[in-house]
Amino acid sequence: MEPSEEDLALINVLQIAPRLSWADAAEVLGVHATTLAARWERLRTAGAAWVTAHLIGDPQQMCLAFVAVDCEMNRRQEVTARLTEMPEVVTVEEAASNRDLMLTVITASLDDFSLRVVSKLKEISGLVKYETALCTRLHSSGGAWRLNVLSRAQEAAVRKMAGPEATGIDQPALQDLPASHLALLPYLARDGRVTAAEIARGLGRHPATVQRQLNRVLASGILSFRCEIAQKYSAFPVTCQWFVNVPAGQHEAAAAQLKTMRNVRLSASTTGPTNFVIIMWLQSLADVMNIELALQQKVPGILLVESVVMLSTVKRVGWMLNPDSRASGAVVVPAQGLEAAR
Repeated sequence: MEPSEEDLALINVLQIAPRLSWADAAEVLGVHATTLAARWERLRTAGAAWVTAHLIGDPQQMCLAFVAVDCEMNRRQEVTARLTEMPEVVTVEEAASNRDLMLTVITASLDDFSLRVVSKLKEISGLVKYETALCTRLHSSGGAWRLNVLSRAQEAAVRKMAGPEATGIDQPALQDLPASHLALLPYLARDGRVTAAEIARGLGRHPATVQRQLNRVLASGILSFRCEIAQKYSAFPVTCQWFVNVPAGQHEAAAAQLKTMRNVRLSASTTGPTNFVIIMWLQSLADVMNIELALQQKVPGILLVESVVMLSTVKRVGWMLNPDSRASGAVVVPAQGLEAAR
């Protein structure tokens, strides 16, 4: 099902405020709340759009890594399947480059990355080589990407209703949250709009208790809530990742310039042969050269070392995707990956 303009407007609202009430969304869009709820259920059931919550990956609170994987050609599918089963490997993409697969990995700490991820990579038959770039600063992530179909007045209204985002400053870190609170994360991963009452039924707890725990999890800033859209419906079907070098001391300025480009899905400072990663959604392969020219104009001193076009996304922030980029409905929840943080 191709989302209508009204569907895209609803998705745009939820991109800005993923947990906004239907009543508030109705006020912005001028459509009855029950109509919006039904429209969203149709989109979600079709795998065209979904709301999820995932560990934010901020290096100040946890470990975010970008891992390039090489595997034996005839075992690529088998290796991919093994990697998607790992909850710490939140995103898996097939690359059109000398790298077979690109992984985004989030763990509670660097030690956890070594113990829970690297050790398992070494055990996967057919996985020949891997190379890791650790994130030292996350400047922007996919949750900030927008369809931009709302008017400025509508966007402002949604932001006002949503209120300020949790920053995590002076709040509990992942390691500080008790197991009772971390138990909520799988429910939020499957449905970022899930209510405390629904979680309470699943856990067999009192709704008031879960509401208090949910409030603390939301205030902690460890989670990024995002409304995703199947990439085929976004008008930007091509994913490209750049590995670049940015002069020391210019990373914040570069990140500020990148935020003016609507294509950007992620920008981060990293360790490794290059010191900066940029991921964008593009309308076509022809845009790769246009974007590279724009980057050189916007970011003085930037050195474009390598560009990698993705052939497909198998898993995006925990959600398994169909070959056509729609959500399959299967979600690899993060519970197992959080055991060490309890």
